[in-house]
Amino acid sequence: QVQLVESGGDLVQPGGSLRLSCAASGMIFRLATMNWYRQAPGKERDLVATINVDFSTKYADSVKGRFTVARDNVRNTVYLQMNSLKPEDTAIYYCNYKDPTTGVNFWGQGTQVTVSS
Repeated sequence: QVQLVESGGDLVQPGGSLRLSCAASGMIFRLATMNWYRQAPGKERDLVATINVDFSTKYADSVKGRFTVARDNVRNTVYLQMNSLKPEDTAIYYCNYKDPTTGVNFWGQGTQVTVSS
C-alpha cells in the first residue's frame, strides 16, 4: 500500500523560504519518479516539479530558479525547497507518485503553504 505523507507547510512572508518533505512507503522508492503538485483555491491542481530516478529534474516555468526538488533514497523522502516565495505560491502542495505499471496515481494529504505579509 503506497503512502505519501507531506509536511513542512506554513505561513511565510513574501521573499521567505520553506522546505516541504514527503515521506514515501509501500513502493521501491529509488525506482519511483516523484512529483510535487499544488492547488490554489478555485484553481486546478498543477504540476510544480518532478524528480526522476536518475535525479534529473523538471520545473514549471512559474517556479524555475526559485524551487528545488531533491530526493533521499535512504530516507525514502522527496523534498521541495522553496525560496523567494510570492503570494501567488499560496496553495496546498501535494506529493504524487504514479505507478508506471498500473497508471494509478497516489497522493499525499497535502500541506498548506500561505505566503502573506
